[in-house]
Amino acid sequence: MKPSQIKKVLEAALLATREPMSLNDMKKLFEETLSSDTLRKLLDDLRADYQKRPVELIQLASGWRFRTRAEYLPYLERLNPEKPPKYSRAVLETLAIIAYRQPVTRGDIEEIRGVAVNTNVIKTLEERGWIDVVGHRDTPGRPALFATTRQFLDDLGLRSVSELPPLEQISQTLELNHEN
Repeated sequence: MKPSQIKKVLEAALLATREPMSLNDMKKLFEETLSSDTLRKLLDDLRADYQKRPVELIQLASGWRFRTRAEYLPYLERLNPEKPPKYSRAVLETLAIIAYRQPVTRGDIEEIRGVAVNTNVIKTLEERGWIDVVGHRDTPGRPALFATTRQFLDDLGLRSVSELPPLEQISQTLELNHEN
């Protein structure tokens, strides 16, 4: 199969799927064996083809997918005016601690926040698929160690936690928002 045809098959599959596709999933589309390097090159070509289009091909933690460019979201939100769920400050602070300090225990979170962590906060983050237990600390009581998931990275449009903004930038943004 010619590279141009392979690229069209990849484009069709990526447009048809709701979830990000991994390179292994993409390899299953073809009878012949394709290397990961070949697939990445074709995906880069496909990304370039969409450079001036209202959608873009992005790589996330769990694979590749198309998404609408940010400048078009206000228009699309008019079609579905539902507001995304609002999360309490406790939920967001807990998520931030886990994201930046992972893996952490509930005790670590409580020490940083200075208050007890409500069970519902952890439950909310687990139900959303943003955190998971990744092990247990080898201390008395063997407390659970929490870390963020691929779903968390995908929902934020990131490939890894290293792409999170620096903490200093977040605190400056929070201070600016607090002043307004």
